[in-house]
Amino acid sequence: LLLDVDTGIDDSLALLYACASDDAELVAVTCVSGNVALPDVERSTRAVLELAGRSDVEVALGRPVPLVRPLDIAPETHGPQGIGYAQLPQPRTPASTRFGPDLIVEEARRRPGEITLVTLGPVTNLALAVLREPGLPRLLRRWVLMGGAYRTPGNTSPTTEWNVHCDPEALKVCLAAWSAAGIVGDVPRPLALGLDVTERAKLTPEHLMALARRAGSEPDASRDESAGSVARNPVVRYLADALRFYMEFHSRFDGFYGAFIHDPLAVAAALDPGLVRTEALAVDVELGGTLTTGQTVADWRRHWNRPPNVDVAVEADSDRFLERFVERVGGLAAARADVAI
Repeated sequence: LLLDVDTGIDDSLALLYACASDDAELVAVTCVSGNVALPDVERSTRAVLELAGRSDVEVALGRPVPLVRPLDIAPETHGPQGIGYAQLPQPRTPASTRFGPDLIVEEARRRPGEITLVTLGPVTNLALAVLREPGLPRLLRRWVLMGGAYRTPGNTSPTTEWNVHCDPEALKVCLAAWSAAGIVGDVPRPLALGLDVTERAKLTPEHLMALARRAGSEPDASRDESAGSVARNPVVRYLADALRFYMEFHSRFDGFYGAFIHDPLAVAAALDPGLVRTEALAVDVELGGTLTTGQTVADWRRHWNRPPNVDVAVEADSDRFLERFVERVGGLAAARADVAI
């Protein structure tokens, strides 16, 4: 796996899930602005990897702003540094000297057909990478993206999902590159997990308690903004403090005390595509709408007569995924129980 992140809370959970998965070799992580600005993304990404005991994973900075549009970030959703109420030490391992889009191209060239790229934020870095190397779709094993809203309302506007909203031009570039590559040769279609399935991956306080028990620990149940978790386990403490912010956000705006953990589901599906059922569809991105800019438009009834260019996830086994998340990340937490953070 190569992950491209805009580390907010659910990205950090996806990083932990990847680190906790024996079936994943985490090659590197590239960073892009999205949930928060690039310096916070990069710092939090390195800190979360160190929390997981993976300071060996290369972390590279990408482009700090979208291709065309001004930067838009979401501290109200993820906190000022992207990790809610959690506090982590300054990371000790330096960031990579490589530029994120270059890293994507170089690693794909080094191991052609082996790397699955999972984009968990705006796809700005991938757009730059594919502009530099148009053969990238043929070099990667597959591209899996968390992004879009295909048959469901958006979470940023009535029709638009956040990652696409931030840089719709970048997604347009990437989809065009994969479509062109598919005409020339046999290239797997991108696998897209949009809000249709990721908003079914709803983590509750009960899941967090089960994870803590798996780790042999207990999180603090307090919801007071000024109170941090008193859990002794550093990973459980991190999860409790980060998720409390996220759950409070969803309580205010979505009517439930819990959290949609979009990004870990995308990583889980990259490792085990059997977690989702897909439909091959022609998908495009609206760039000029007065009300719908950034909408992912899927041709469900084949009006366009275009060949399908995206495998859109239409159903997910969210219960099995959440069980797996609790087991894997809880196991990682158990292994890191004695680490001083």
